[in-house]
Amino acid sequence: MHRLIISSGLLLALSGCALQPKTINAEKAKPAPSNAESILFSSNKAGGLPEGWTPLVILRSKKPTSYQLITKQKQTVLHAHAENASSGLMRDVDIDLSEKPWISWRWKISNLIQRADNFERSTEDSPVRIILGFDGDKDSLPFADQIAFETARTLTGHEFPYATLIYIWENKAPVGTIIPNARSKRVQMVTAASGSSGIGEWREFTRNVVEDFEKAFGEKPGKLIRIGVLTDTDNTGESVEAWYGDIQLQKHKD
Repeated sequence: MHRLIISSGLLLALSGCALQPKTINAEKAKPAPSNAESILFSSNKAGGLPEGWTPLVILRSKKPTSYQLITKQKQTVLHAHAENASSGLMRDVDIDLSEKPWISWRWKISNLIQRADNFERSTEDSPVRIILGFDGDKDSLPFADQIAFETARTLTGHEFPYATLIYIWENKAPVGTIIPNARSKRVQMVTAASGSSGIGEWREFTRNVVEDFEKAFGEKPGKLIRIGVLTDTDNTGESVEAWYGDIQLQKHKD
């Protein structure tokens, strides 16, 4: 299987109108609205990785996070287990956000990463992340960013997105907080969940990607070209389990 390798010294990842998350008791999520484009784990059989997803390796020297499709109450979800580990899963998409600006997903975590602080490079871990990669004109970026992209492409053999927006579960930062990535201005994080509320329970989220992108980058987003998940504990050395449900892009917030 093709593996994407990322230089940690260049970019962390491939590289609003916020609603408060809702806690749900059942493993089964509600059906997708008819206007949604769904990224489904539930359409796969348990065992192995979801079809169309590619391993995202942050650094060869790091222990990879373990990912596997499992069955919970007759529905397939993605289970992640990280113990001093960091890697993710990615898939390519082609989504016009002017038509589908809202993203919905659900996740569950076993615990917070106690020492994690995403404002600090040395402790930048999160039990769950939804990663979005965007198309754009890289020639319009400052020269330093263009050099970083070119260096990353030379080292890995892969093109990186024009911009990357990451939804995370943070320990303390309020929901909606924009957290700049310590390695690149082209990667920005958004706090989707914060603190210990809802640990061990399935939680649903809906965010307006266009508004979050504009808040983070000061411009309108291009096409959404990649979607990923990432559970990482490599900076803190801690352990966490996480579960990801289906991801949906849709016209209305529903």
